[in-house]
Amino acid sequence: MNQVTIYHNPRCGTSRNALAMIRACGIEPLIIEYLQTPPGRDELKSLLSQMGLSVRDVLRQKGTPYDELDLGNPKWTDEQLLDFIGQHPILINRPIVVTPKGARLCRPSEQVLDLLPPLQQSTFTKEDGEVVTAAPIGRQR
Repeated sequence: MNQVTIYHNPRCGTSRNALAMIRACGIEPLIIEYLQTPPGRDELKSLLSQMGLSVRDVLRQKGTPYDELDLGNPKWTDEQLLDFIGQHPILINRPIVVTPKGARLCRPSEQVLDLLPPLQQSTFTKEDGEVVTAAPIGRQR
């Protein structure tokens, strides 16, 4: 598989699990720690378009200034929400993974498997102990 990119927050368990699943498929992705290197406005718009999501769909509430900024208020336009994300990249929900098969907000983390070749092992154990069973080799995702 060609290049795989993950917009990653190493402090997020879901993001760490998605990264581990990518690696379990034998792929070393391009890792963009988006809090240190946030996507620009055009890049974020492109990602949203690829995922078929709105700006509101990728806003993260927990552990962010979402409530303080009243971002649940419908008065904010997409352009205004993008401005807030530019000021506070922590508002981007994660992880976002891009592969030749598409782009996806991978919550829960096992959603990444639809974008990847089969795992090299039959199961994957997430950090919390949950076991994810890999699709049989040869099954198309």
